[in-house]
Amino acid sequence: MAARLAVSRFGGVPAAACRNPLGSCRRWSGASADIVYDVVVSGGGLVGAAMACALGHNIHFRDKKILLLEAGPKKVLEKLSETYSNRVSSISPGSATLLSGFGAWDHICSMRYRPFRRMQVWDACSEALIMFDKDNLDDMGYIVENDVILHALTKQLEAVSDRVTVLYRSRAIGYGWPGPSSMADSSPWVQITLGDGSTLQTKLLIGADGYNSGVRQAAGIPNVSWNYDQSAVVATLHLSEATENNVAWQRFLPSGPIALLPWSDANHTDFIDSAGSVLQYAVALLRPTKVSARQLPPSVARVDAKSRVLFPLGLGHAAEYVRPRVALIGDAAHRVHPLAGQGVNMGFGDISSLVHHLSAAAFNGKDLGSMSHLTGYETDRQRHNVALLAATDLLKRLYSSSASPLVLLRTWGLQATNAVSPLKEQIMAFASK
Repeated sequence: MAARLAVSRFGGVPAAACRNPLGSCRRWSGASADIVYDVVVSGGGLVGAAMACALGHNIHFRDKKILLLEAGPKKVLEKLSETYSNRVSSISPGSATLLSGFGAWDHICSMRYRPFRRMQVWDACSEALIMFDKDNLDDMGYIVENDVILHALTKQLEAVSDRVTVLYRSRAIGYGWPGPSSMADSSPWVQITLGDGSTLQTKLLIGADGYNSGVRQAAGIPNVSWNYDQSAVVATLHLSEATENNVAWQRFLPSGPIALLPWSDANHTDFIDSAGSVLQYAVALLRPTKVSARQLPPSVARVDAKSRVLFPLGLGHAAEYVRPRVALIGDAAHRVHPLAGQGVNMGFGDISSLVHHLSAAAFNGKDLGSMSHLTGYETDRQRHNVALLAATDLLKRLYSSSASPLVLLRTWGLQATNAVSPLKEQIMAFASK
């Protein structure tokens, strides 16, 4: 993968981008009364909304104009449903710190979330295991419904409505890139055409529009990607007995990993497994086949009706995260297998890094769209994300085989890692960022 990342940069958008159906290669010039924003974030999901929040609450952006474009309608969560949503995210302590920085975590804590303090992972073929916990019983992570996170972000966006404008039901359908600086009538900013025909300009365009990112395609940024031969099923389960329910469980099978994630105080839990398995049978596979001193996962009574959803799995990585006046974050920059529970956390990590670099640029009066600080963000995040993507892909492939040499190799690896506490602490520290 590293060899494919060595892509030369251009002063503008490459000619290949002219073939993009979004009409991305139009050069815009001439006088215009378009509104000019300092930053436009395209995509109002968890990562895009959090990016707009982080900028809106940043002290160095108090005099900046920020716009968030969201294709869907505004979602209002009047009150929590008694039924748990199966669309949840595993939030790392680092991501919780980011959300706390602009007040969203307080809203989440006042609504609904579930911390977990231990994690047990083992191999179905060998019963080798690794257990993660912390001596001081600190939380390893938090299971939070996506609707709750988005509601908290919406509340915090409303708190900075004087600096952050949110346009719902608005989608970018075309981009005009800055022309050569030698052109006297050339605009130095990115022009964005919306679905209703209106146009606007921005000094920095941030693509947070998912793994099929229109911003990435329009900017002509290459993307390395492939689909796995499996999908994930998510469902809400009811447990047979009351339990403290603060342990995350995962067992690797040749057909794919099965995980039980704690959700409520008593008898609900969220569940992920490979799509080809029958849910009740798959849950039974979580239980070890041999007598062991390890903690046993709870037994399951039933599956919540109509709670099952399926989505395909794959990997993707943008060769570049930035171009002049363009930056990619979240799934627009990288797509990862969910076995490590790091998808949204990688996006929140992108936000922390990008806000850091943009805040320094704003404080020093620099151009927000300049590559001089955007490349710093790219370097920081690619070092982290490429390593995590490679490790996750390797684990997926390593545990998809029941070949004896590979089983022996991963058995030794799990047992050795479990026996070396400093190594486990490094893994936990990396995952909690």
